[in-house]
This record gives sequence, C-alpha cells and structure tokens, in this order.
Amino acid sequence: MQRFRSHSEHTLDPKGRLNIPTRFRDVLREKYGSDMLMVTHWQKCLRAYPVAEWELLEETLLAQGKNQPNFGRFVRYLIAGLTECPLDKQGRILLPPALRSGFGLEKDVVVVGMLQHFEIWEKGAWEEETRQTRESFGDFSDGLSTLGIL
Repeated sequence: MQRFRSHSEHTLDPKGRLNIPTRFRDVLREKYGSDMLMVTHWQKCLRAYPVAEWELLEETLLAQGKNQPNFGRFVRYLIAGLTECPLDKQGRILLPPALRSGFGLEKDVVVVGMLQHFEIWEKGAWEEETRQTRESFGDFSDGLSTLGIL
C-alpha cells in the first residue's frame, strides 16, 4: 500500500518552490493518478493533500461540519488558505507568499509524511515539535494501548 511516509529536509528556492520528494511524487502518480496537490494552512504548518483526499475532506466538512459548534471559523480558515499546486516538470510546487509567510517558510523546510497527506514545516518549528512530542511520549500510552500497539 502506498502512503506518504518518513520525512526529508529541503530548501525553498528564492521563488518559493519546493522540491517534492520522489517517493511522495510516486505516491501521487501511482495511487492518485495526479500531479496536483491541494495545499492549505493548518495549525503550525502547511498540509498538502492529493486532490482525491482533499475532496473526501471537503465532503466530511459539508456533511458533518455544520454539527460542530463554532466550526464555521475553522472551515473559513482552511478553505481561505487553499491553493492548488501542480507539480512542475522538475517535481516542484510553488508555495505562494501568503501561505509561506504565516509559518515562516523562507528557506529550510521539512516535508513530513502523514500517510494520506503530508505536512510542510519550517525546520526550526519541526525540531521543536519533535522535541515536545518526544518529551511527552508517555501521554500517548493509553491511546497506543487501546490500539493494541503497546
């Protein structure tokens, strides 16, 4: 089964183009049959979705989002930040300045696989997130046990 896994460090070029890892491009083409990503802002990073996964998310928002209190603000934030990003012939996407600026994505970034989508982090923010997760790893014990992983 093909999924977005692992992470890699990259450098944005002066125009804000990001080279998508080959293994992620392979997932896009082989599993999703597309070279298009839907990129939006999230909490501490950008999220990049294959079009099919993004459409599933939209359907969930349409069907169930109205039942969530104050969810309109979240949907507005998510949809307002959405940008269609086609891969160019070199396997890069152009991240518009409006998306990059909110997360300090200027040069050094980390691309992190999240199985059905991937995230784009500013390198320092990723290192901090990793440190905090490592330090609070015990907080996940109950959930891991419930899933049968522990």
